[in-house]
Amino acid sequence: MTRVLVIEDDPQTAMEIAAALDDHGYEVVQATTGREGLLKAATESFEAILLDRMLPGDLDGLAVLATLRTAGIDVPVLVLSALSAVDERVRGLKAGGDDYLTKPFEFLELTARLDVLMRRRTATSQETMLRVGSLEMNLLTQTIRRGSKAIELLPREFRLLEYLMRHAGQVVTRTMIFEEVWHYRYDEPTNVIDVHVSRLRRKIELEGTPPLIHTVRGSGYILNAAD
Repeated sequence: MTRVLVIEDDPQTAMEIAAALDDHGYEVVQATTGREGLLKAATESFEAILLDRMLPGDLDGLAVLATLRTAGIDVPVLVLSALSAVDERVRGLKAGGDDYLTKPFEFLELTARLDVLMRRRTATSQETMLRVGSLEMNLLTQTIRRGSKAIELLPREFRLLEYLMRHAGQVVTRTMIFEEVWHYRYDEPTNVIDVHVSRLRRKIELEGTPPLIHTVRGSGYILNAAD
């Protein structure tokens, strides 16, 4: 059975989360403080962690998260918090969180997000290479080639290309890109995505090769293997 660690200090919330996860087929282990949660995460095996942002004591959720990542514990973490401001969500994600869910939430959404994290972890652990036509991305070495030519990308460009390659053949909207690659809510007036896509095109669409990234007017972009 899939084991999930729930680090939550509020007894009622913890009980309700445990019941929802149990009904969904997960085995739940609970901790009520940051230190207890860290100890369990370091000494036991879990497939995911649900982490309350506002824990009592000297280790809040962000401190727990940062310590986990520093220790090399890469278990997917879903941060739960009553702090809904964009800045707080960004802090949680930058600290190493894989997703951020604002309280109060529907338990149907909680289990759905957890399922997504589990599928993403399984897929990532199995994949070392992404390929679209002659374009190849090595996820282990963080290198990219198109045919015989090596391509150098900045970190944000790499993440953008990885997202497009993982959704090859699908139209991805600017909202989807902004939220998945930048981890912000999309703000219509910004052209940051178009600027980065333009730079990415110049780097991967070499002379004599057909274009891979296509603009879908009014929708977003699609990466197709044209070669």
